[in-house]
Amino acid sequence: MENSKSSTGLKVALGIALVLFLGTLFYTFNLKSESDKNTKELTEQKQLVMNDLNAMAKQYDEAIGENEVANQNLIDARTRIQGLIDSLKISETNVKSLWRYKQKYASLQKEMDVLLAQNDSLRVENSYLATSLDSTRVRLEERTMFTDSLLVQNTALAEVVENAAVLNTVGLKGFGVIERTSGKLIPTERASRVDKIRVCFTVAKNALVQAGDQELYVQVIDPKNNTLGSNEQVEFGEKTLNYSIISKFNYENGSLNICEFVASKGDSKFEKGRYTVNVFNEKELISSSEFTLK
Repeated sequence: MENSKSSTGLKVALGIALVLFLGTLFYTFNLKSESDKNTKELTEQKQLVMNDLNAMAKQYDEAIGENEVANQNLIDARTRIQGLIDSLKISETNVKSLWRYKQKYASLQKEMDVLLAQNDSLRVENSYLATSLDSTRVRLEERTMFTDSLLVQNTALAEVVENAAVLNTVGLKGFGVIERTSGKLIPTERASRVDKIRVCFTVAKNALVQAGDQELYVQVIDPKNNTLGSNEQVEFGEKTLNYSIISKFNYENGSLNICEFVASKGDSKFEKGRYTVNVFNEKELISSSEFTLK
């Protein structure tokens, strides 16, 4: 009788375990499907912005070809558009980044619509005024108007390029490590064994950023919302940032892998729970991730 009860209990336990296992598989599958869907949609949106920028570059090419004498301002503007396209190619595919590029494109499109409309009008008028005695004087006046409009367009482009010429990071990860006396590092998720938090990321290539010494602010926040590490403050206008460590490096216009270490507050141990890792370029948050210690 006892053996029969034991066998029945075992079967029930196995049945429950099987149901929980299947439920976990179903949830994981749905979660991955949703993530893949979001990634696909963001990638498609990024491609649409890329297509718009390429179309704008083509319009510049046509405007340059319509002039008998090469206009250096148009050529310079076309070069800066290409720089913005190159920046978008390597930018991180997320909602914030795409929204920023869409805003820049919308502002730039308004200026370009005016410029192209004026250019078309100028071509028609120049053709008609070519037969008049004062055609040379009128062409000069129209050319001046065209140049003034182009200067407005170049100013808008310069602002876009300036905003795009910033460092970005990809692949941000934070995790606990055990530090041996030999210097060897062993990753661990057990809070009681963690000696330091290691933060690693890749500085993305951006040809618009000037080469030389650069710095980013790393912020690690523990489960109790405390900023670990040095926990010092820096002010950017009206905004104050608490950071764990300043990551300083020499940027040579290429991708660069960086790892930094952050210690706990004083002699206290690391708390169990979820940690947040943020990387700031001055006051702008450029990447964020989370990890958990058990």
